[in-house]
Amino acid sequence: MRRHPRRGEAGRQVTQGAAGRGASERGAEVGRRIGVGLMYGLFKPRVLGSWRVPAHGPVILAVNHSHNVDGPMVMGVAPRPTHFLIKKEAFIGPLGPFLGAIGQVEVDRSVADRTAITRALGVLEQGGVLGIFPEGTRGEGDFASLRAGLAYFAVRSGAPIVPVAVLGSTDRRGRLIKQLPPLRSRVDVVFGDPFEAGDGSGRRTRKALDEATVRIQERLSAHLENARRLTGR
Repeated sequence: MRRHPRRGEAGRQVTQGAAGRGASERGAEVGRRIGVGLMYGLFKPRVLGSWRVPAHGPVILAVNHSHNVDGPMVMGVAPRPTHFLIKKEAFIGPLGPFLGAIGQVEVDRSVADRTAITRALGVLEQGGVLGIFPEGTRGEGDFASLRAGLAYFAVRSGAPIVPVAVLGSTDRRGRLIKQLPPLRSRVDVVFGDPFEAGDGSGRRTRKALDEATVRIQERLSAHLENARRLTGR
């Protein structure tokens, strides 16, 4: 998303009851079970700190993103069903209906996608787990540059953010499938302590969101550094 939604813009749509209908909890649970089978069948995930994810209520998982397998990996190892914001380019062919059926949220990154904003806020309003790649696109996975969306969703909903570091997915390329890590290779997923993004004032101005983004980046970068130290990666 290129800009902050106008104040109240998405909230009005949420209160109209439209939010979250395309991102069912049942579908996300099916996605989680599929992820469990695939990720543990293909790789050797080592999961640390999953107990830090609150058992109930709205939560945002902020995940670093350096490989296409990162999202499915987190879906498979997270203790709760997760609805990820996923770029619309991934919703092609038969994959599109499948992603929708398992509760994932399509987002057009080139505009302020009101439909995606409404659905994402709806997930949180209904007490679900929203997964976000705060860097906006796949890259170094170091949280060096964050888009504004994460701060908006966190401040607007009041949901705590749980930082998640996925490490090892880019260490080597698979021999059989170059686009995936080697089969049965170890991938570490480290969950951090939940934290609040806002300053407690309830403000959702552009300045407040910019300040929240700075706070979020500091916490995510610190978590990533700690995760690397903890796993030796």
